[in-house]
Amino acid sequence: MRTFFDSSAFAKRYVEEPGSDAVDRLCVEASDLAVSILCIPEILSALNRRVRERSLTRASYERAKRQLLEDLADAAVINLTPAVLATCAGVLEASPRRAMDALHVACAAEWEAGLFVSADKRQVAAARKAGLQARLV
Repeated sequence: MRTFFDSSAFAKRYVEEPGSDAVDRLCVEASDLAVSILCIPEILSALNRRVRERSLTRASYERAKRQLLEDLADAAVINLTPAVLATCAGVLEASPRRAMDALHVACAAEWEAGLFVSADKRQVAAARKAGLQARLV
């Protein structure tokens, strides 16, 4: 299945937390995998915050960053295009979401994802309202 991960879900590949096993399974099962262009800086930002808070070592950060870039080498990285921005406007008008959340949903919709995966309940609801099959991890 064509599977799109938002940052909150895909980050679970690099930090062990509830939902990490489900994300790993979904990655293996995906026929095609995609993320928004926003995913890379959002995950790196979250990992850097953990380094600053000392819950992640610098060496672990470097390993996670390397793995993230390797994982996405064969993935579709969806850019912000006029079509994505138009879809994003519709998502924002239909659901009370933050702009970044709506951009992830819009990227998934424009890519025609078979499954949208997120760790955010409200974002999953917005994705469903936008016509996507969605799963909470």
